[in-house]
Amino acid sequence: MARILALDYGKKRTGIAVTDPLQIIASALDTVDSNELIGYLKKYFQQETVEKIIIGYPLNFDDSPTDATPLVEKFIGKFQHVFPNLPVEKWDERMTSKMASQSISRMGLKKKDREEKGLIDQVSAVIILREYLESRS
Repeated sequence: MARILALDYGKKRTGIAVTDPLQIIASALDTVDSNELIGYLKKYFQQETVEKIIIGYPLNFDDSPTDATPLVEKFIGKFQHVFPNLPVEKWDERMTSKMASQSISRMGLKKKDREEKGLIDQVSAVIILREYLESRS
């Protein structure tokens, strides 16, 4: 089976999570500068077979778009232009950053490590991917 990749796309950084080939376990993969994301994904897709991309989709609690929603929409368009055969599914990312921060706090890391924004982005991507996987079962 092919992997599923999840992105927590942001203006500066993108957290990336990936499943194992059996699509059972979601694991943090990396945090990448958002300007370098397409190049990173090109290299990754040469090494691994990916079936689908799940991208965190920012919405307010009333389901209206946030300030970040147009940024994510723009990236999705660019992604689909570069990788037209790879499906992209939007996934509600409300509260994932807060959940990621709480998860990191419970890990027992030093305060400096807990405040590493790249780590929060990766954990957010894992949460998005885990929620997606749980919704399928």
